[in-house]
Amino acid sequence: MSKRRYHITPYIIGGLIVIFVVMALLVNATPLGASNVWLRVFFGVSALNFTLRASVPLILGAMSGILCERTGIINIGIEGMMLAGAFAAFVAKTGTNSWPLMNSLLFGVAAALAVGGAMGWLHALFSIRYRMDQIISGTVLIILATGVSSYLFNRDAVAEGKFGSLAIPGLSQIPVLGEVLFSNPPLTYTTLILVVVIHIALFYTKWGLRSRACGEHPRAADTVGINVNRFRYMNTIIGGMLAGLAGGFLVLEAVGQFQEGMTAGRGFISLAAMIFGNWMPFGAMGAALLFGYTQALQNELLLAGVTTVPRQFVSMIPYVVTIVAVSGFVGRVRAPAAEGKVYETEGGSE
Repeated sequence: MSKRRYHITPYIIGGLIVIFVVMALLVNATPLGASNVWLRVFFGVSALNFTLRASVPLILGAMSGILCERTGIINIGIEGMMLAGAFAAFVAKTGTNSWPLMNSLLFGVAAALAVGGAMGWLHALFSIRYRMDQIISGTVLIILATGVSSYLFNRDAVAEGKFGSLAIPGLSQIPVLGEVLFSNPPLTYTTLILVVVIHIALFYTKWGLRSRACGEHPRAADTVGINVNRFRYMNTIIGGMLAGLAGGFLVLEAVGQFQEGMTAGRGFISLAAMIFGNWMPFGAMGAALLFGYTQALQNELLLAGVTTVPRQFVSMIPYVVTIVAVSGFVGRVRAPAAEGKVYETEGGSE
């Protein structure tokens, strides 16, 4: 029974996405939604666009968690890595405002990747070399990123410009789906491509097989010559870079500026998406889209001026859905067997 539950989760997520897409097409491409404000709120193009863009940092954060935990490292510090990446992108962008806009934005992306990778390296160092409890290590990173970014943040600094939308010729003309999927800024396209790349890398390459072996049975992996801790370092650093990119997205593509604590729990929601998606890239992306949709729904209800539901309850929607989803699926999915366990070689060396 447990194995059946383990495999059914992606089908549930996929089924929900299919139903949602069909309803969106009916509402936006037929007269069905013209006279019904509630259908437009739930399935309008505006809600679809907001869903995708709200999901991007969640998808990147979930991919970060998957890469780390598939090799056995619990990464609860995604929130801190995101915030550090956002702050690094902001500092890089404000320091290069005089550069051509695209060069300045790309420099901001590079800074977010570098700082995110550095945070991932710190997490790996604490967890592997110094054998710190991995949850405590992640918490330390969150506190570190929050404190440093708040202390160094110059409220008078302004990041001038952000990434604009790039319409893909031909595909962007498709009704409804073209406007939602094929007319987006570059980091959104990059995120969707990364999901496919990570899935292929994890399940169809030697690197992916070795990474998963390190997370499931590190002793057996070591026996056949795989350097377990080296893979854990590498994947945690790459995961940190993805989390940093998620923070860079917030500054360079979504908001255009930095705000203290601007990640607002997205790192923890990413972890929920990873669990809900069963540590699978496409499953995690589907879960992130679900959580992104709840944020879009919150936004659409407020814009529509819905007063029958108190605003505080509307603002709670993303977090309530996250709690319900995780509490309902924890125990029905299986984490990597060696997750959170320090690995020592036979001689006790690293």
